[in-house]
Amino acid sequence: MTSDGGRRTQAERDAITVEIGYALCSAVFAAAVLFGAVAGPAYVFGLAGGARATLTGVGAALAVVVFVVRVVSVLMRFRSRSGSGQPGRPGRTSPDS
Repeated sequence: MTSDGGRRTQAERDAITVEIGYALCSAVFAAAVLFGAVAGPAYVFGLAGGARATLTGVGAALAVVVFVVRVVSVLMRFRSRSGSGQPGRPGRTSPDS
């Protein structure tokens, strides 16, 4: 249900689905790049077990944080953008329509 009590249209549901997909894909990409940047040198330069484990652990922890932050920021931006640009009640139109 929308904030005004009405049901979402198919276009609104599709937009939400696309935005969730974008948030997840971009978050996976950002987390993978960060993990590779932090943990990659441990494997490229053949570091010993302790250093490799430390870099892998730090990379994984940072990747999780970046993933969560990216998903939340994309979805919050979508929420604020979709709520302000659309008319709230039927019969009202925005200036661009």
